[in-house]
Amino acid sequence: MASADQVIKNSTNASKFPMTQPATATGVLVLADGTFVWGQGFGAVGHTSGEVCFNTSMTGYQEILTDPSYAGQIINFTFPHIGNVGTNPEDIEANSPVVRGLILRTNITDPSNWRATQHLELWLKKHNLVGIAGIDTRRLTNLIRDLGAPNSVICHKPDGDFKGDSSPAALLKTARAWPGLEGMDLAKEVTCPQQYNWEETKWALRQGYGRLTSPKHHVVAIDYGAKRNILRSLASSGCKITVVPATTTAEDVLRLKPDGIFLSNGPGDPAATAVYTVPVIQQLIKFGVPMFGICLGHQILAIALGAKTKKMHLGHRGGNHPVKNIATGKVEITSQNHGFVVDDVTLPKEIEATHISLFDGTIEGLRVPDQPVFSVQYHPEASPGPQDSYYLFEKFTKLMER
Repeated sequence: MASADQVIKNSTNASKFPMTQPATATGVLVLADGTFVWGQGFGAVGHTSGEVCFNTSMTGYQEILTDPSYAGQIINFTFPHIGNVGTNPEDIEANSPVVRGLILRTNITDPSNWRATQHLELWLKKHNLVGIAGIDTRRLTNLIRDLGAPNSVICHKPDGDFKGDSSPAALLKTARAWPGLEGMDLAKEVTCPQQYNWEETKWALRQGYGRLTSPKHHVVAIDYGAKRNILRSLASSGCKITVVPATTTAEDVLRLKPDGIFLSNGPGDPAATAVYTVPVIQQLIKFGVPMFGICLGHQILAIALGAKTKKMHLGHRGGNHPVKNIATGKVEITSQNHGFVVDDVTLPKEIEATHISLFDGTIEGLRVPDQPVFSVQYHPEASPGPQDSYYLFEKFTKLMER
């Protein structure tokens, strides 16, 4: 096995980060190319592996960390003040976070918000999440921008003694052994185990979450890793929701007599998930029930309509992404979290692209002409993020009314 000195010398990014272990280091980030980045570990003790991606959001770190779409990923936060609002039991998108870890510029900020009930450090330990601070996160972001999202390992050793399976050479081997997200079906890991009903509505100041009392529509939501605030947004739009697992058949969906069908967000490679989801969606489209997809749901719908998806170089993650409505010319600032995208050259001519990214021109929305079927790549529930796109839930309900 190569020594630590050898892997350091072989690194393609050796000039970008200090490579030797400082005396005060209790954490290390190891990239699969041999780059070692030392810092201070926090949260759970041990090591974790995954794909490093960056998120540029300035708010909502707890919602980001609990978003099921981050399964298999380590989040590099470009905003430095993570921890300043603490944590609470309301700002979560799932009970158990599936993100692999997090990277910060500075140590966790002490909470100074009236809603905080727990320090972020304690919350991370509770959920067995490993983190590292003291990293130049913007330099790391530039590296991801130039070279793509790397497979990596974070290790936290409070005593700074990196030996055995935590030695530099062993951690590098672990980083290189991680298979990567391409070809990985993660929806089965984060979907609900069984069918359940959802009637909780959006949060309001001094009131908390509400309850739907007079539903106007019945929506069946297929759960590929659904965020709770998406379900709350649907409920706030007058929809009683029946949430079903990702592997539910078309017959079982139709047996619930839905007014509309929702295809949720979720993690992993849409082409891998499509193996069992696309035949279901293709059957459901034939019955003319209004259908709305978000994120992974958008990608799987595109595959069901004849398109293909592909892995992005670095992905879209943050709350500042401009998206243009092709029909109206209006620009929305959107919240996004995805590492795969619909390949525009494969989209059938009869399917209409409705929105495009002003960052890179990728498809951000589509619809089926003459059918009540549409989807968007971004997150209109805005948790966290701007609320420019919230109208899409109303668009869905209007389709059901018709």
